[in-house]
Amino acid sequence: MENMNGAEAMVRMLQHNGVKHIFGLCGDTTLPFYDALYRLDHGMQHILTRDERSAGYMADAYARVTGKVGVCEGPSGGGATYLLPGLVEANESSIPVLGITSDVAVGSRGKYPLTELDQEALYRPLTKWNRTIDRADQIPGMVRAAFRAMTTGKPGSAHLCFPYDVMKQQVDASDVWAQPEHSRFPAMRFAPDPADVARAAQRLAGARSPVIICGGGVVIAGACGALQTLAESLKAAVCVTVSGQGSLADTHPLNAGVVGSNGGVMATRDVVAAADVVLFVGCRAGSTSTEHWRFPNRDVPILHIDIDPMVIGANYLTEIGLVGDAKLALEALGAEVQARLAHRPSDATDGAVLAGRAKAARRAQLEPLANSLDSPIRPERVVQSLNRLLPDDAVVCADPGTPCPYFSAYYDVSRPGRHFITNRAHGALGFSMSAALGAWVGRPQSKCVSVMGDGSFGFTVGELETIVRHKAPLLMVVFSNSVYGWIKASQKAGYDKRYYSVDFNRTDHARIAEAYGVKAWRVEDPAKLDAAIKAAMEHDGPALIDVVAQPLQDAAAPVSQWMG
Repeated sequence: MENMNGAEAMVRMLQHNGVKHIFGLCGDTTLPFYDALYRLDHGMQHILTRDERSAGYMADAYARVTGKVGVCEGPSGGGATYLLPGLVEANESSIPVLGITSDVAVGSRGKYPLTELDQEALYRPLTKWNRTIDRADQIPGMVRAAFRAMTTGKPGSAHLCFPYDVMKQQVDASDVWAQPEHSRFPAMRFAPDPADVARAAQRLAGARSPVIICGGGVVIAGACGALQTLAESLKAAVCVTVSGQGSLADTHPLNAGVVGSNGGVMATRDVVAAADVVLFVGCRAGSTSTEHWRFPNRDVPILHIDIDPMVIGANYLTEIGLVGDAKLALEALGAEVQARLAHRPSDATDGAVLAGRAKAARRAQLEPLANSLDSPIRPERVVQSLNRLLPDDAVVCADPGTPCPYFSAYYDVSRPGRHFITNRAHGALGFSMSAALGAWVGRPQSKCVSVMGDGSFGFTVGELETIVRHKAPLLMVVFSNSVYGWIKASQKAGYDKRYYSVDFNRTDHARIAEAYGVKAWRVEDPAKLDAAIKAAMEHDGPALIDVVAQPLQDAAAPVSQWMG
């Protein structure tokens, strides 16, 4: 086959880049692309969603659990605008997601055709790489560039605008090929300057109480093993950000837990406060993780590893910055530290003692709440039940509202790696249901769980049909408290309880789920929670538990600072 049309070339380019799943929603400007997907033998599965936002979120979680580029697509006009939330979240979270949006014909521009939109201008500030394909002969090169941009350096999202008439133009088949390394991420890693690594090792080896704070970059880089080796060599306590969960197994003696204003507890704050050197790894040291740059304080010497040079020195005066891949950096740093262990201070603190105190304090805070038989059900009880009942390879996807602080503080995973997903970059509601489906498509052998507030349920309820259609055995848990809880809690803390436009009517989410064909339970009695979760996990299809839960503004949420 010497030539193919543009739509066929796009399908083959995705195939050559190792794509196995595409999440998306049909539209009239996408018809040639769908026809090519129908006619060609390509080995890819298209997951039809009920909302383009959902397609983006599915592709995001799919990429996180597989290490492959997530691909989503949508039509022109409204479809292009709806796909935006998924791409901006992925980009800010350093997750490679390719969004392909069809468009009106190039020849129709400026003639006011239906759904005309300057898509390239729209996506420019929100993605790492973004182009409009004006001619079919540009398709192979632009797809290659998109995958190269997404997977190298700091990973991120990319957008391709694919006009209708370009899909029908001819492409030379000899130009349709892909660079194999760019099908996974991180691709083509690079290491920091060895001289800087040696200086950092000297600083860490000489520290009495070093603390390592890990962000999402550790898990993205697959650097968990290298982190563990370094931490154990130094006997350094390890704290993680919300996105950094999984950097070290929660059960590891050196893991003190999540630090920061969302999910951190006073005990983990104390671990950071005790540090005489702090090493940030794959972490931007943002406002949430550092409680508005108070922990660590400005006087503590800072070392920082990150793939993005713009992160180094952005929020803290940094003594030594190591720009490079987290895995390569930690491996090099670990080797240099190992050579200097004989010079460790004789009175160096055992980080396991610090981490152990933090864990004990966290358990003391959690257990009376988790064991409470109060109604409405306390969120802590739900987390503790899932801690007991979920298998250790489960993947939990949490929405950023009510679930996030509780699961960040109290959910425990005995394995390192990607077992917890939440959208911390922009925090849009309605993420976790779609994310759990994307995670299941990418990791079908694992139990995938969505935990959401009832506000989020309202954003994403339509995807229950998608879940049923694909017979995905997801476990979904809804915290039903009839409020946009984060905002109401902020109004309580910072605005003298002047509650305005944050409450809504209670919904029977179990009945709604059943109408879609989902097996569902409604739980109001905390004593019946475990039985419902066990029954839901034993069900061989999608299952939802509607938990009538304590409102966030009345709860003892592990949040040190609300918005205000």
